[in-house]
Amino acid sequence: MKTELYVEQQVRWPQQGRVLLGHFDDQQIVVYQAFRPQIAEEVLHLGRMGPSFLRTRMSWIKTNFLWMMFRSGWASKLDQERVLALWITRAFFEQVIAASVPSIFDPASALTRHAWSVAVKRADVLSQWDPDRGPSGAPLQRKAVQLGLRGAMLREYADYAIMRVEDVTPIVHAARPNARSPFLGLQTPRERVYVLGNPVAVAALGM
Repeated sequence: MKTELYVEQQVRWPQQGRVLLGHFDDQQIVVYQAFRPQIAEEVLHLGRMGPSFLRTRMSWIKTNFLWMMFRSGWASKLDQERVLALWITRAFFEQVIAASVPSIFDPASALTRHAWSVAVKRADVLSQWDPDRGPSGAPLQRKAVQLGLRGAMLREYADYAIMRVEDVTPIVHAARPNARSPFLGLQTPRERVYVLGNPVAVAALGM
């Protein structure tokens, strides 16, 4: 995976608003997950989720490397010691987003609270916007999204949608010592703003 200096990348990123930052090409986009070693080794061996990965509970994916670092404590939290980059097709990624329902009720939406509550219970995908994080974990004005998959969508993701897998834990370990201000030596995966092509997905994320 290509990396670049964080200080050079961050000046190109929007500083506020809802933003999809990710590592992608014309066909695929990377989503990150952090696992305990057993699950990670199975995924790397099989090229998909193995038997230790629970398909009966919600699993969250993220496109933003530093958001994943915040959630996993730079791969230091229990059962999050291994960080994997999983390539999925952009078509599937946008299909996931188009099927998503916000995990938190928005009074400004067209849905009533009751209708939203019903939709959340039925949805195979939940979306959640939170303050993005800098390398040190400090919250930013920019918002980052994470997507929770369950049911049929999770099974599709776990068993068929993953095109390629890379263990980026070495990148995490190499970067962590520089994850403090002024971040001059910090190298992170190259990320750009991802523009959704599916109008249903755009509406689903409130963008």
